[in-house]
Amino acid sequence: MADLIIRPAAEADLPAIGSVTVEAYRADGFVGDHDDYASVLADSASRFRDAEVLVAQDESGAVLGSVTVVRPGTPYAEISRSGELEFRMLSVSAAARGRGVGEALVRAVIDKARTAGATHVVLSSSEKMLAAHRLYERMGFTRLPERDWSPVPGLELRAYAYVLPL
Repeated sequence: MADLIIRPAAEADLPAIGSVTVEAYRADGFVGDHDDYASVLADSASRFRDAEVLVAQDESGAVLGSVTVVRPGTPYAEISRSGELEFRMLSVSAAARGRGVGEALVRAVIDKARTAGATHVVLSSSEKMLAAHRLYERMGFTRLPERDWSPVPGLELRAYAYVLPL
């Protein structure tokens, strides 16, 4: 996508990032109107403070998607270990789906990991996020079943890893 810009988020982006993230998860049926996780997804300010948020925008400046980049041992880390970089809350607005936004954001995370000297990029994804799983597998991520986990009853998360070439 020629007009796509991936960059670190700025404070001015935070309302749009929160909105797009909730919209993306809602559109796929992963959160409801009264779901507690929707408030976590909407809280882009906390992610901005405690992690690194990347934003995808078009040439007009509209936020198309975002991803939260997490280092092990930090507040948003779930499964990352020393030497790994983790990402969470990858989201793409409904209007921008199918334009390569999600893949571009994941590639930006892989580039960050490479620059940081990480050996792996890891993530957790709901077992129901089949479109996301196809994207990750197409990009070279493999399953890490030994790190699958359940944060709350009834929600099973699958772990994936991308090995950075030496």
